[in-house]
Amino acid sequence: MPDLRLVIFDVDGTLVDSQAEIFAAMTLAFQSEGLDVPARDTVLSIVGLSLDEAFAVLCSKTDKAQRDRLVKAYKGAFMQLRTENQEMGPLFPGAMDALDVLRAQDHTLLAVATGKSRRGLDKVLERHGLTGVFHSEQVADHHPSKPNPSMILTALNETGVAPGRSVMLGDTTFDMDMARGAGIKKIGVTWGYHAAETLRPDAMIDDFTALPGAVDELIGA
Repeated sequence: MPDLRLVIFDVDGTLVDSQAEIFAAMTLAFQSEGLDVPARDTVLSIVGLSLDEAFAVLCSKTDKAQRDRLVKAYKGAFMQLRTENQEMGPLFPGAMDALDVLRAQDHTLLAVATGKSRRGLDKVLERHGLTGVFHSEQVADHHPSKPNPSMILTALNETGVAPGRSVMLGDTTFDMDMARGAGIKKIGVTWGYHAAETLRPDAMIDDFTALPGAVDELIGA
């Protein structure tokens, strides 16, 4: 059998188009504290960070107690929106097909490295029939915020795959910097929440049909 290889996926903005529910939940959180809601582009710029880090960026002039309340309000609003509207947060076109191609390969393992909480990721996986698909699932509850490489290093340790046979797929500079810090290859996507020209990946894809080939090229078939 060929040496194992690992493909690590970001979730929001990469696998799942969650911008509508993220912005809606952020709006409810800010309104709960009587604060002006940031512009949509500003909100999307922090997707991928842990919530503590995200609100530190969005509300740098507020105190920690208020930011803690915003985090709690955001989590509650996000879960409420998910419960009320099952159509929010669809997979990007072609995502499931690409996952199916990769998971059918005996030598390819799949992982997730996300700024979501454990509860949030579980909801996404359950909704899209992806529970049990990923061999390693790294969430914000147990790691420093991206771009700290902790999530990737843990995924490598859990799967036993060498850095040279591993690649990160993401849509933000946080994902790319995390991969760079962990010493693995990185693939950027053009459909995500950070401008493609800011990512500086080893390869860039415009749609999911290009993913298997990009993985082969970067870490070997």
